Amino acid sequence: SFGRIVFILPVDRRWLSYAIYLYLFAGDITQKGYEKKRSKLIRAYIPHAGGNLATSDPPHTPYLCSDMHTTTRVSIWYPDKYIYVHTEAVQAVLARHVERKVAVPMPSKRRSLVVQTSMDAYTPPDSSSGSEEEAGPGDDMSGMEHWMSRPSQLGPVHLGSTSSSSSSTQSGGSGNAGRLADSLAHSHISHLAHTHLGHTHLGQSHHQQSHLSQSHYENHSAPPDVTGYSSDSSHSHTERHHMANMGTIARNTQKYGNAERMETGDGVPVSSRVSAKIQQLVNTLKQPRRPPLREFFVDDFDELLEVQQPDPNQPRPEGAEMMPVRGEALGVVTNWPPSLEAALQRWGTISPKAPCLTSLDTAGKPLYVLTYGKLWSRSIKLAYNILHKLGSKQEPMVRPGDRVALVFPNNDPVAFMVAFYGCLLAEVVPVPIEVPLSRKDAGSQQIGFLLGSCGVTVALTSDACHKGLPKSATGEIPQFKGWPKLLWFVTESKHLSKPPRDWFPHIKDANNDTAYIEYKTCKDGSVLGVTVTRIALLTHCQALTQSCSYTEAETIVNVLDFKKDVGLWHGILTSVMNMMHVISVPYSLMKVNPLSWIQKVCQYKAKVACVKSRDMHWALVAHKDQKDINLSSLRMLLVADGSNPWSISSCDAFLNVFQTKGLRAEVICPCASSPEALTVAIRRPVEDSSQPPGRGVLSMQGLSYGVVRVDTEERLSVLTVQDVGTVTPGGLVCVVKPEGVPQLCQTDEIGELCVCSIATGTSYYGLTGMTKNTFEVYPVGSSGGLISEYAFVRTGLLGFIGPGGLVFITGKMDGLIMVSGRRHNADDIVATALAVEPMKFVYRGRIAVFSVTVLRDERIVVVAEQRPDSTEEDSFQWMSRVLQAIDSIHGVGVFCLALVPANTLPKTPLGGIHLSEIKQLYLEGGLHPCNVLMCPHTCVTNLPKPRQKQPEIGPASVMVGNLVSGKRIAQASGRDLGQTDDNDQFPAPSLVCSFINGKGTMSLLSTHQHFQFSLPVILCPVGIDLIAAFYGCLYAGCVPITVRPPHPQNISTTLPTVKMIVEVSHSACVMTTAVICKLLRSKEAMATVDIRNWPPVLDTDDLPKKKPPAFYKPTNPDGLAYLDFSVSTTGMLAGVQMSHNAVGAFCRSVKLQCELYPSREVAICLDPYCGLGFVLWCLCSVYSGHQSILIPPVELESNPALWLLAVSQLRVRDTFCSYSVMELCTKGLGLQTEALKARGLDLSRVRACVVVAEERPRMSLTHSFSKLFKDLGLHPRSVSTAFGCRVNLAICLQGTSGPDPTTVYVDMRALRHDRVRLVERGSPHSLPLMESGKILPGVRIIIANPETKGPLGDSHLGEIWVHSAHNGSGYYSGYGEEVLQSDHFNSRLSFGDTQTVWARTGYLGFLRRTELTDANGERHDALFVVGALEEAMELRGMRYHPIDIETSVIRAHKSIMECAVFPWTNLLVVVVELEGSEQEALDLVPMVTKAVLEEHYLIVGVVVVTDIGVIPINSRGEKQRMHLRDGFLQDQLDPIYVAYNM
Repeated sequence: SFGRIVFILPVDRRWLSYAIYLYLFAGDITQKGYEKKRSKLIRAYIPHAGGNLATSDPPHTPYLCSDMHTTTRVSIWYPDKYIYVHTEAVQAVLARHVERKVAVPMPSKRRSLVVQTSMDAYTPPDSSSGSEEEAGPGDDMSGMEHWMSRPSQLGPVHLGSTSSSSSSTQSGGSGNAGRLADSLAHSHISHLAHTHLGHTHLGQSHHQQSHLSQSHYENHSAPPDVTGYSSDSSHSHTERHHMANMGTIARNTQKYGNAERMETGDGVPVSSRVSAKIQQLVNTLKQPRRPPLREFFVDDFDELLEVQQPDPNQPRPEGAEMMPVRGEALGVVTNWPPSLEAALQRWGTISPKAPCLTSLDTAGKPLYVLTYGKLWSRSIKLAYNILHKLGSKQEPMVRPGDRVALVFPNNDPVAFMVAFYGCLLAEVVPVPIEVPLSRKDAGSQQIGFLLGSCGVTVALTSDACHKGLPKSATGEIPQFKGWPKLLWFVTESKHLSKPPRDWFPHIKDANNDTAYIEYKTCKDGSVLGVTVTRIALLTHCQALTQSCSYTEAETIVNVLDFKKDVGLWHGILTSVMNMMHVISVPYSLMKVNPLSWIQKVCQYKAKVACVKSRDMHWALVAHKDQKDINLSSLRMLLVADGSNPWSISSCDAFLNVFQTKGLRAEVICPCASSPEALTVAIRRPVEDSSQPPGRGVLSMQGLSYGVVRVDTEERLSVLTVQDVGTVTPGGLVCVVKPEGVPQLCQTDEIGELCVCSIATGTSYYGLTGMTKNTFEVYPVGSSGGLISEYAFVRTGLLGFIGPGGLVFITGKMDGLIMVSGRRHNADDIVATALAVEPMKFVYRGRIAVFSVTVLRDERIVVVAEQRPDSTEEDSFQWMSRVLQAIDSIHGVGVFCLALVPANTLPKTPLGGIHLSEIKQLYLEGGLHPCNVLMCPHTCVTNLPKPRQKQPEIGPASVMVGNLVSGKRIAQASGRDLGQTDDNDQFPAPSLVCSFINGKGTMSLLSTHQHFQFSLPVILCPVGIDLIAAFYGCLYAGCVPITVRPPHPQNISTTLPTVKMIVEVSHSACVMTTAVICKLLRSKEAMATVDIRNWPPVLDTDDLPKKKPPAFYKPTNPDGLAYLDFSVSTTGMLAGVQMSHNAVGAFCRSVKLQCELYPSREVAICLDPYCGLGFVLWCLCSVYSGHQSILIPPVELESNPALWLLAVSQLRVRDTFCSYSVMELCTKGLGLQTEALKARGLDLSRVRACVVVAEERPRMSLTHSFSKLFKDLGLHPRSVSTAFGCRVNLAICLQGTSGPDPTTVYVDMRALRHDRVRLVERGSPHSLPLMESGKILPGVRIIIANPETKGPLGDSHLGEIWVHSAHNGSGYYSGYGEEVLQSDHFNSRLSFGDTQTVWARTGYLGFLRRTELTDANGERHDALFVVGALEEAMELRGMRYHPIDIETSVIRAHKSIMECAVFPWTNLLVVVVELEGSEQEALDLVPMVTKAVLEEHYLIVGVVVVTDIGVIPINSRGEKQRMHLRDGFLQDQLDPIYVAYNM
């Protein structure tokens, strides 16, 4: 067998053999080809004893169904005995997936979240009355008949290799991917193990392409390219420098517990658990999906979304044009009453004792029997009171024709019936509505709008209901939200006045006056009122009487809601016309005893029962205990929701079980109805059972294209529908196209049913436009002529008319979801979801399916209530299997599948789910799911075409003077620095005296002979000590390195950085203060780093008081002055060498730009250990002689106003800060501006407030800061930004003179293609960018292509290169390997000016010549920084900048405090910090995924939700995304939730 061969093969051959097997599986090679390839592969390893192994049987291939649709005219299948259970098809589909071991990474959840969501004391969903989307007692009963509890053919299904124990057992909650990871860690080609995970799309005739290729076996180190677009997957993310070859220091990240380490595809060692999940996700996403759609050619600017092209092989209708079908003629019976009120009068006077309605209590005992005499007398009494006792005689509140609300609970049919007939007799229009349970009831507001539009001022209600309504402190019923002001009128007889003997209601023949208004809830949640006239009401009752063969005094059991639809038409109206006796079974009784309706049928020997399919389902679940059930009296079992796709399985199963109890097959009568058209079709109860009911086994793929295709070959992707009988008497039915002109369909085409009959609704009350579109439809034939002069009514039902005039319903317009041009029905998808694990993990009636628009196409969302007793693992497996089942059976991907805790979905007053409210909650991010699974990779197939990079144009064809490709070369320079004198090389000693005679120099000079030219590390707190120690080193001839001391409260994480700098720099000694000396020798410090192995530690507070013999004077201007060690935004620690020349030029340049004279005061709120902060604090102040005031940024955490108060009190004109300082002030002082003004804070003297940064200017923050402190005198134009980087600490600084900073708006889409296109403010995809400050004197800038090193035009985005006297000399490494990174400091252009030496900043940006003029009168060139090259992400061939995606994500949901993104093996990982309850964590996943898709056309691979403060930020306030990435992969973030998008 195949298994035996694999066992004896070496590993590489084993995988090749498996690959060939997968090709066969996917249909890419024939069986013969498979045999040939396999035998060739294993020939060398076969023992030649018998020689027959090579031709052993091929492996068993799971059966793949193909499209075997018949193209003949429609024929319907009439099986003798066929019970279709949708479950079987679903389980068969899932069996296939399990055979292929589908591995889906399970989301990680924090333990607290698991406990909170699964252990809350849930109550089972309550449903007070009927609707088809309802939970019931059957959900909690385990004693189900064999047909329901039949175990799947698979046994317990384990998805892939993640079928483990509880996910909450491990800290961080990453489940048990560890075991998977252990196996992955031992095999470089492990990602092939689950390669063929993609769903096989049933019913699609194409072959799927396998991605297994030879190259995968040869190149193990390349990360898997899950997008399938990147041309070179080995460069999926920017290369990171190794410590050895750049003199940088790798960050010391601690291992998480004792997790094994492994290498991922790109050779980065990571902890196994998280990476295993990602590896799993990558494996799943690599699977071949449906074939990619035909792609447009897309140029760099116009990113067009894919437009769905029609499938040339899609089935099309082939039948003739359908002929309208007429129901049987409505018979004229001589004794039929002229109106319904006349019928009531007749029975009330002729047979007053005859029972009309029996209501039951919750024990199932008769509560009250309403006789026809009582109904007649009480209705007359109520009619009199409505007309004469409301308002005054002169001004009655209600006149004939007015609308009145009927508000009765579902357990009081008697009071409702009296009120309804009272209104008919008074000639007022009843509007039955649900009882508002609370002021915030879902949908209650929309009901209020209906009442308002109908002009309702009076609400009739029962005594018990009136007492139960919410009341204010004064005892009045408050006005419900959106409701008009109502007078509540109780209808019990004891509250009513007796009418005078001479008063009698006027009983007319039925006419076109409105009889009643039935409310209807639309797909979007709005509520409409369908008006039914008196003639329509009477005709409908006559048609039902004829269809159902009703006779006088029959008994009918009604389980349906008696206020609307079938329950109202049969149980309240037609029953009175025929003097029938109705037994009304309330839902409160059905919840307690699901068999109650069957018991009442037996007890009363009822001839008719009106039920829904779920009532039959409940009865099946509970029937075992009952012995003496006899249903032989039933001649008609009316199934009100017979048009639903799952009703057929309930009908078949019910018949199967109860046939032995006297139930006959011909008794089951499904019907189809809608609020607008009333009863459309109904199956007649026939006496002979020779003609079985009609069945259609239809291809689901055909249905999705709106075509009827009978499918008898395979039973997986099919929908079995039953007929709903023939057209109601007196009706004419046709089928028209659902969209556009109402044109007749072909006979094998699905369309919307339209009815022409007297017995339909006539309008939507008060809405003439919508009425015209629905109630006044004139269908046309193919020739364009009208088929009838009478108007038709749209039913909202989709279907077709089969042989013999049988009507088949395949769905509803409200449940129609159009995805990529194909139709899917929400009810079908619910049925498939329910069939996966019947009732084990979710509640039957608590599943919502709807669509949301994402990226210009509809996407399917499934939301279900999870049972409280199901485990995380169970739920996740159920979700995975639902996705597979829907994908295979319907051929459509699910965008989002969410499980919410039990009893949390919004309910309608009937207890069903409120679909539009659920959709609204989903769109607002307020569902609070406890499990969520997003599948954007599967279902978003219309992304723009990935970018194919064009080869660069060579220098010969583009260089013409200063033009590159027809554009000006992007280069600019600051003003001339002028001549430098000798003093500029180094700050003058005379200016330093006040510092140097203090503390710093003595100890170093006394050991001058030992330490000259060595590198002491200075560990001093912020202040004068730092400056003294720095200059002490310079005068001793040493090269100082200033380092931030370890933080006393956080020593374990801050001390390792100090240790790395000490070790890499080979420092000769460590200079520090007594306090820090003590800290370094503390137990906590020793536990982290043993400083006994360090060079000598000198205490600067304990120095001998001797005069230095001589100062050291540098002889070589290019000699090393100091080392600047800092962490870049990408998290790399690097030491930059600064020469004496560079220091002098730097100080002079800053002095000229900012006009820093000795009389100035400069306030610095920056970290003074590196970068521009160090230069301003230690060098510029000494060089220029001005006074510097240092406010340590750390102090602002406890006192945010410190910096601004110092600036105000000391009347500072120039101040420098970081973004983190600005953010602290904006957030911390936002509500204190008035108090600060009272304290005398005045910022009107500030002329320059400069933010020092190594990133794109944060416009929103600087604008917020300017706006907030404008009232305190801060001028908006004084706020500006500076830009520097590792190779040059200050390239741009706004300074005092010169034009204001420029802001431009660029097209974000063009930017992804490295193009710069300016657009207007507010245009789509516009991105505002602010100039990063004015270029410093002595600085030249050019924009170069980072790959080819050629100069670029000013319409291109490229790397910023800088030429300046104050560039750094290179990275410092004690190992003599600086040459490897010399490219950063000594680069030359590949063509053009090839002589100038440039430093590469590693930042992308562009130059723009503005209309403004510089101080020297020339046009001003503005530099715009876009982002770091190392952080830019190459995804789908385009360059994305993290900050742009992060901005979109932060806007996505109010609870997102901060966010960071990074790529990992071609997946985009988004980390968000949650501000709020952990219960909101999962709301963020769909919102983040949708926002990034819509705005950036990118699919998010992983969403990580964490606590506030998890995203690391450096001292400049810049995010350390690479640190974050390492922390995530080593499982150090302790996330609240990690979602892996499929």
